[in-house]
Amino acid sequence: MSSTLLRTTPALRTALGASGAVRRAGAMASTSFVRGKATLPELSYDYGALEPHISGKIMELHHAKHHQTYVNGLNSALQTIAEAESKGDFTKAATVAPLLNFHGGGHINHSLFWENLAPASRDGGGQPDGALKKAIDSDFGSFDTFRSQMNTALAGIQGSGWAWLVKDKASGTLGLVTRANQDPVSGPCVPLLGIDAWEHAYYLQYQNRKAEYFDAIWNVVNWKTVATRFEKA
Repeated sequence: MSSTLLRTTPALRTALGASGAVRRAGAMASTSFVRGKATLPELSYDYGALEPHISGKIMELHHAKHHQTYVNGLNSALQTIAEAESKGDFTKAATVAPLLNFHGGGHINHSLFWENLAPASRDGGGQPDGALKKAIDSDFGSFDTFRSQMNTALAGIQGSGWAWLVKDKASGTLGLVTRANQDPVSGPCVPLLGIDAWEHAYYLQYQNRKAEYFDAIWNVVNWKTVATRFEKA
């Protein structure tokens, strides 16, 4: 998967301001772009590979439909900004900032999310080991405590959003953060593991029993991917 590369322009910087989504996206190597356009990343497993914990139908809709919508929306926003810049219409470019943040964040978050997962028969589930396990034990007390706190954070999200295990780049410590809608993790924190709390991630299978989804997804977390992010952060 190619590295994220988005070139900022005066209009784009105007639209985004000091904490723009594209600048945040530039730090995420998991999101794929081709010649300035976002593309839907391929999965390293089949849609049905995460069953029974996440159904194949949910995975297909989530990846091929919902994520594709974010890709399309991001590309449309970027095109609108480029056209506005070419006309010197910085006001028009600025009005696109919310769409850029929403669709750009959706693309970044989901690209990371797919890499977070793996079939239970292939690296999915269980617990982390090595340096990541030591960090979780140090900063949360134990893996079970971390998992419980993560599930509590997910359950506390009002509406749609994400819960993330993050690493503080300055202190090196781990923590939990939540983000509304598709806002990406930014600032001093590096996202290591994100769980999607949007209804489209679980409702077809779990309906209103989202707590069951939050419990089930741990069976397919790819801790090798999370550990790699932790070591590189």
